[in-house]
Amino acid sequence: MEIFIHIWIKFFFLLTPFFSLSAFLSLTKELENKEKYKIALRVTASIFIVCSILYFFGNELFNIFGITLDSFRIGAGSLLFISSVKMVQGNNQHQLDVTNKEDIAVVPLSIPITVGPATTGALLVLGAELTDTWEKIAGYFALLTASICVGLLLLLSTPVKNLIGLNGLIILEKLTGLILSALAAQIIFTGICNFIK
Repeated sequence: MEIFIHIWIKFFFLLTPFFSLSAFLSLTKELENKEKYKIALRVTASIFIVCSILYFFGNELFNIFGITLDSFRIGAGSLLFISSVKMVQGNNQHQLDVTNKEDIAVVPLSIPITVGPATTGALLVLGAELTDTWEKIAGYFALLTASICVGLLLLLSTPVKNLIGLNGLIILEKLTGLILSALAAQIIFTGICNFIK
C-alpha cells in the first residue's frame, strides 16, 4: 500500500492535473455539459492507454536505441524541470485555437497538454525503475488510479472552477510546478549519482 500511494502521488502530479483542468475549461467553454463529459471520458481513456504503453515498454525502447536508464533520467529530468519552471511562471500554453472541437480529446488535451515530452520521459524512467513484479503491478494500478483522478477532475471541471475560482486554479498550477521541479531534481540527481558510481 505504501508503494502504491508513493507511486500514485508521483503519477498524479506528472499528469499535471490542474494545468490540464485549465486547458480543458479553456477549450470546452463553448460546449454543452453533455459534450464536456464525453470529451472528459475520452481524455481519461487516452491518457491511460498512452501512459500504459510508456510504462510497460520503457526498457524495450531503451534497449532498441541503446540508451542507458541513467542517461535518460538526466535528459527526462531536465525536460521535466523546464516544464515545471514554465508552469510556475504561468505560461498559458493551453490557450490554443482549436476549430474542430471533436478532436481535442486526444490532441491537444491528452497529448501534449497532459502527457507531454517531459511527462513521457519521466513515465519511461519510472516504469523502467520498477523491476520487481509486485512493484510493477502496484505501479500500474497507481497509474490507473492517477488517470481516473485526472478524469474525475475534468468531469467535475465546472464545480471545481466555481469552488476555487480562476485564481485558485492558477495557484494550484504553480504548486504543481513546484512539486514537479522537486521530482525532476530527484530524477536528475539519481542519474548523475549512478553515472559517478
